[in-house]
Amino acid sequence: MSKVLVEIDGPVRTITLNRPEKRNALDPETLDGLSAAFPDAPGVDERVAVVRANGPSFCSGMDLGQKAAGLGKPGAIEVMLRRVEVYPLPVVAVVHGPAIAGGNELALHCDFVVAASTAIFGMSLAQIGLAPTWFLAKKLMEVAGPVAMREILLLGDPLPATRMHELGLIARVAEPDALDGEAQKIIDRLAANAPMSLRNMKAMMVRQMAFREATDYDDLNADVAKVAASADALEGVKARLERRKPNFRGE
Repeated sequence: MSKVLVEIDGPVRTITLNRPEKRNALDPETLDGLSAAFPDAPGVDERVAVVRANGPSFCSGMDLGQKAAGLGKPGAIEVMLRRVEVYPLPVVAVVHGPAIAGGNELALHCDFVVAASTAIFGMSLAQIGLAPTWFLAKKLMEVAGPVAMREILLLGDPLPATRMHELGLIARVAEPDALDGEAQKIIDRLAANAPMSLRNMKAMMVRQMAFREATDYDDLNADVAKVAASADALEGVKARLERRKPNFRGE
C-alpha cells in the first residue's frame, strides 16, 4: 500500500498520508510521494488540493528511526514543502491529530489549516538537540511573527489547536465530529470560485514570498548542520526513541 494516496474527484485533489502505524512519520518514500502529489501543472478542472492523514496522527514529523540510522536525502523535506508552498492552487490541510515538527511545517505550508480542537501542533527540535533550517524557520516567521515564533521554537512544547488559532496560525478550529464539515465549507467555497482568479492570486502570493529569498542564510544553515551532527543531537534523538529525558552537554 502506498504511503501517500492521491485521489482527484472533479475540482478537488485529495492527498492522504497513509502510514498510520508510524504516526505518518516522514521517511524518504513518504517525502517523495508528497512531492509527486503536487505537480507543477494540476489538471485544468482542478480548483483545490486537500491534505489529510489516516490514523490517529496527522504527521509526527521526520522519522527519527531513519534519522538515527543516517538515512534520507538532505533537504528532502524542504523540497517537498516548497512544492506544497508554490502549488498553483489553494491547499487546505485538515488536521485531526498531532502535527509535530515536519508535520507542523506541512500544515503551515498549506494556504488554509482547519484543525480539530483536540489536535496539537509543535516544533520540538530544541528538545532533541536539533534546529530548523532557514527554509523551515522562515515559514514560522512569515505566518507566526516573532512573539509566537519564540513560543513555538525556543520552548518546543506542543500547542493546542485553540492556541494556534489565537496566534493566527490556523484558519479554523472545530470539534472533532464537526471537523470534516467545517473543512468542507472552505473546500466547497474554493472549488466554486473562478479558476483563473485562484491561480493568479496564488501566483501573486508565491511571488511575494520570493522576496525573502534574497536573505543570506548559508552561514545559518552551516550552523544547523553542526547542530545536527553534535553529540547533543545524537543523544536527543536516542532519548526520544527510548522515551527518556536527554542528557545534553552542550557539545
